[in-house]
Order: sequence, then C-alpha cells, then structure tokens
Amino acid sequence: MPSSTFSNPPGLSTPRGYSHLVDVPAGRTLYIAGQVAFDVEGKVVGKGDVRAQTEQVFRNLKTALESAGASFSDVVKLNWYVRDVSQLAIYREVRDKYFGAGPFPASTLVEVKGLVIDDLLIEVEAVAAPRR
Repeated sequence: MPSSTFSNPPGLSTPRGYSHLVDVPAGRTLYIAGQVAFDVEGKVVGKGDVRAQTEQVFRNLKTALESAGASFSDVVKLNWYVRDVSQLAIYREVRDKYFGAGPFPASTLVEVKGLVIDDLLIEVEAVAAPRR
C-alpha cells in the first residue's frame, strides 16, 4: 500500500512543525481520542507543569499508537487544545522529540478556557494511517 504524502502546496504560508496537506491512500485509519496528562491509574501528572503534562500526553499517544502496531510516523493529523498558547515553544519541543525531523502531520492548535478537569493544561487527539 502506498504511504501517506505530506506536502505544503504553493500559495500557502510555510508552516512551522506541521504540514498543510496529508494525502492518505485508502486503507486503515486510527482515531485516537484526546489524550490528557493522566497516568495509567487516571491521576493527573505534572499539576501546573506544562512540560510534564505535554510529555505525559505524548507518552499516552505513543502507547495508543503502539497498541495498534503504529508509530508517530503514521500520524497524519493532530488537534491540540491548550490552556496557554504562550507555551507554544514547549509544546513544539516535546512534539519534536516524538516526530523527529518529520514529516509533520497536519495540525490544529486551539487555546481553550478549560478542559474536563481544572488541573489539565493540554489535550491532544490524533489520526493515524498505518502503512502496514
């Protein structure tokens, strides 16, 4: 099966850490629910610490992907919900540890007033298209 194609079409701005367009050939698709900074016991990790919470979110995404035989290289879309957009550099730094040099998935980041529990600072959902 052909792999997904990540691109940034002419006429659109140059993105920083995401792709404007991901073309996914027909095949298997994984939808990962929004992951928050819960550990395996459902306890909040890193209260008040954006970096610790973002790290936990990406560990959770990795666990979900690996359970389906996928990896971050299969992720085609991320939706971010954050309490403080001024922490963008931290979000990107943690993301880059998991995605490396890319390609980066299509991505949307939205600042929100709150999440399901007040102690949560970030939630990220993902869509993946495994090549296997």
